[in-house]
Amino acid sequence: MEKVKVNTREKAYEIHIESGLFSKLPEVFKEKYSGKKIALVSDNNVYKIYGESFKAGLVKAGFEVTEIVFNAGEENKNISTLSQIYSVLAENFFTRSDIVVALGGGVTGDMAGLAAATFLRGMGFIQIPTTLLAMVDSSIGGKVAVDLPQGKNLVGAFYQPDAVYTDPQLLKTLPDLQFSDGMAELLKHGFIRDRNLFNTLILKDVINLEHEPESIAGLRSLLSDKMDYIIKESCIIKRDIVEQDVNDNGIRQLLNFGHTIGHAIERVQNYSGYTHGQAISIGMVIMTRLTEKMGLTKAGKSRIIENALKMHNLPVFDPALDIKSVTEAIKIDKKARSGSITIAYIEEIGQGKLLKLDIKDLEDKINDVYNDFAFTS
Repeated sequence: MEKVKVNTREKAYEIHIESGLFSKLPEVFKEKYSGKKIALVSDNNVYKIYGESFKAGLVKAGFEVTEIVFNAGEENKNISTLSQIYSVLAENFFTRSDIVVALGGGVTGDMAGLAAATFLRGMGFIQIPTTLLAMVDSSIGGKVAVDLPQGKNLVGAFYQPDAVYTDPQLLKTLPDLQFSDGMAELLKHGFIRDRNLFNTLILKDVINLEHEPESIAGLRSLLSDKMDYIIKESCIIKRDIVEQDVNDNGIRQLLNFGHTIGHAIERVQNYSGYTHGQAISIGMVIMTRLTEKMGLTKAGKSRIIENALKMHNLPVFDPALDIKSVTEAIKIDKKARSGSITIAYIEEIGQGKLLKLDIKDLEDKINDVYNDFAFTS
């Protein structure tokens, strides 16, 4: 088993990574959390595959388990669903010494974590990520939130889990679209921090970036025996950044590479268009073209990023986007402060940087880059 230790001011915890770990968790929980009630939070898709058997294993191990299942999808990551979670916790007399367990992807982890952070002013919280996106990003670092109609993750908190249990074998049931979603965040970590991880993700020794593989399924197969290593290295990157800046006021903003534009795209499409990974993929490309044009990013790096993202079936541009609405949505981004916003960009592959820009200036630059992109595509 691989372990990544995370130490923050609030809490120290471990990320446990092992293929086949999920089937062992009832006994692991029995050893570590005996006597606590468990609220098992999951969406209806994940619960259908893993929930019933996992609950049965926990009950057999002696736990009292209450399942809380909501309809899958970012559109359900809202105050209404959060309120339903609170109601079930209250109706079943959960206490501060009990545990909320998030079984699922980022939406599940974000909502379950916010419920755990705020119900009775704080309960136990465990993450069991079932998507690649959650395994390498959202389950780590303690950001928990729900969306408002006006924007993504506008109501939230910083609340670290007590533990994260990651089983790469759960990815076998993940559709290609969701696998690509996670690859966007993995590639982001390579772009901003680790060229070696980036080289692994593009299979540099096997595939020439100029010759893309025919399908994501084939690429998944080539990466499958490396997933434990890939997930661990990605977790270490995020861990190292989070430990320096838990509350996202400094270096942690590097993790927002592509997200300023990506979140705005999701908002404009009412969270029913591009997935998170697809939206930040477009965001990373536009931002890199922008900073390349400004002379901040070395020439040619935007093309490398585009090719890497295309390898994993991720979009790099959409001429149909309402870019005016996207730039308007940036104004309510939670990273915006007093008319300015800090953007993350890359100077070189593996070298992320931060830059503070006037929001109006950023809007103009995005419009210029988008129009140039549309003209040359």
